[in-house]
Amino acid sequence: MPVGPSQEPLVTLLLIAVTCAVSIPAFSNRKLLGDMLFWPPAIGRGQWHRFVTHGFVHADGAHLLFNMVTLYFFGRAMEPFFTRYIGAPGYALFYVSAIVVAMLPSWLRHARDPNYRSLGASGAVSAVLFAYILLAPWSLLFVFFVPLPAIVFAALYVGYSVYASRRGADGINHSAHLWGGGYGVLFALVMEPGLAGHFLRTIASPLGS
Repeated sequence: MPVGPSQEPLVTLLLIAVTCAVSIPAFSNRKLLGDMLFWPPAIGRGQWHRFVTHGFVHADGAHLLFNMVTLYFFGRAMEPFFTRYIGAPGYALFYVSAIVVAMLPSWLRHARDPNYRSLGASGAVSAVLFAYILLAPWSLLFVFFVPLPAIVFAALYVGYSVYASRRGADGINHSAHLWGGGYGVLFALVMEPGLAGHFLRTIASPLGS
């Protein structure tokens, strides 16, 4: 199952454009940011839109840049794959649904916590990234300029996220990263069950032998 860009990633580019168009003004507009981020008391008052809108605002430029660069590089590989099965609207819906699903465990845990806030596209970006890893586990990812096989990165990423989530001391929603990544893998497997066998065969043959 080859993976790679075979067409212009129009949906990915649109998602990046919309996210930047919303996030950049929100850096200096605290009301806009406050109206869109995930905040349990507002959810309790019926502001369900926050399950989606929190994925289109970011804490700062570095947060936005990291997520959007990651989305571009892996979205341009995965968008053609997804659109073969569910079309461009389906790929967009996958991304938006990943924003929601990635936040559900955090909501269940913090539903009564007025001090809890979360924002950013990391859950959805993790869904795209881990779907890619399912297809190409031995491809090289450059993490802070260090080349790592995708499957090794995934193992380290999951291990660190579990550890950091339990510590809960860095202000990052590691739970959303984990659940977003898991959702991306599950969604891809439901869409194409043959990916499970492809993944296992590829893992067993790192040199393509």
